[in-house]
Amino acid sequence: MSKALYDIAIIGGGINGCGIARDAVGRGLSVYLAEKDDLANGTSSASTKLIHGGLRYLEYYEFRLVRESLREREVLWGMAPHIIHPLRFVLPHAKDLRPAWLIRLGLFLYDHLGGRERLPGSNFVNLRTSPVGGPLQSVFTKGFEYSDCWVDDARLVVLNAMAAADKGATIKTRNEIVSAKREGQEWRLEVDDVRTGVRSTIRSRVLINASGPWVGHVISDRIAISSTSRIRLVKGSHIIVPRMFDHDRAYIFQNPDRRIIFAIPYEHDFTLVGTTDLDYSGRPEDVIADDEEVAYLCDAIGEYFSKPISPEDVVWSYSGVRPLYDDGSSEAQEATRDFVLELDGDQENAVVLNIFGGKITTYRRLAEEVLGKLKPWLPMMKQSWTSGAVLPGGDFPIDGLSALKETLEKKYAALPSELIDRLIRTYGTRTTTLLGEATTPGDLGLHFGAGLYQCEVEYLLENEWAQTVEDILWRRSKLGLRMKSQDVTNLSSWLRGRLEG
Repeated sequence: MSKALYDIAIIGGGINGCGIARDAVGRGLSVYLAEKDDLANGTSSASTKLIHGGLRYLEYYEFRLVRESLREREVLWGMAPHIIHPLRFVLPHAKDLRPAWLIRLGLFLYDHLGGRERLPGSNFVNLRTSPVGGPLQSVFTKGFEYSDCWVDDARLVVLNAMAAADKGATIKTRNEIVSAKREGQEWRLEVDDVRTGVRSTIRSRVLINASGPWVGHVISDRIAISSTSRIRLVKGSHIIVPRMFDHDRAYIFQNPDRRIIFAIPYEHDFTLVGTTDLDYSGRPEDVIADDEEVAYLCDAIGEYFSKPISPEDVVWSYSGVRPLYDDGSSEAQEATRDFVLELDGDQENAVVLNIFGGKITTYRRLAEEVLGKLKPWLPMMKQSWTSGAVLPGGDFPIDGLSALKETLEKKYAALPSELIDRLIRTYGTRTTTLLGEATTPGDLGLHFGAGLYQCEVEYLLENEWAQTVEDILWRRSKLGLRMKSQDVTNLSSWLRGRLEG
């Protein structure tokens, strides 16, 4: 048996697993995290990219969840102002759906439930005279605006993993915990390296199952315990189309089926449209946006915009499976987005904590509650510390992105401004680590296309656990939207040589 004994072992490298790892190691605990694929490979990279309170959750009386989410918006924004920024949402009033007074009431609550300090409040919008009414059909004459935040979801996961590793956590990607057995007050975990097939053994005092949509599978097939909680898998799909409007606002649309559809500015030249809410029964790793969902999203947009879109306009789509706690709701969109924590174990038997549900906005609070529940088994842990502690690259003022860009444009005057802008919005202050002393584009190494240079790829391989083309082009960045097929082939060949060498 291995001599390695950790305070906490975590299954799953999504936002919850990495957020818990960061919090725990900062409290003085030893942490081991295993992810069978890449960080944020599942649900955590397939969100609508929002840090939000969840305006529609008010209809389902989820006031505690909304309040907690609203409080977290500005906390997270301050932690990572390079990958999180404020976003104003336009809600056109559809006369045959929710009445205007109900929307006003909901927005009043939204403005005042949480600790809003920097984000502007809601207001009425005359769609006949405001530029935000331009893309809409003429039947929509009035609407409302309110604030939430946008986030690069996959990068938020990676930054939490980096912060955890910087403090001493062991983060293992492409490593799968294939069995977990209690041995008194400890867990004995068998871990397979997915790439090499080599098996290792570790031990831990506490086990945390943060495997998202695989939580039930891990409970039954890996940990082999019984659980009274049930998981409801809900599929959410999104499409990306060429940019549909020129301003910087996003739209939130009400549909007759009571679902909500967003249209959000995305990567400068595109618009993100989503999401769907459908019960799902397949393997989470097989989920895709099917033709029916794509058509549904196109039709929903066509109900509001004067220029419709069709499936032929879609340049990319993605889909994820939300691991919601099954609260018995009849419709998928009504199922709670709150999280449920289930403990199994006692003072005689090693404890495991299973996580059901949750949303990206409340991941930090989830981590605090997880560690609070584990305090009896890990009494040596220090106090909560993550509120106000920045993530890697986020060590600059919350409103300092423009100033940072100006400083780095002067430092790297020979490099394209659009490259500096993208790097800052991806890496923040760590852009200087990536670029080093480069003075010309030639100093950046090979150019793979779409502004992706060798020095950035090297940085991702060495600092962010990236290994494949998909890791680099679709999770660490969204350059896959711009890369030509030959560029992708060239990058794949270079990576193969680099990793094999």
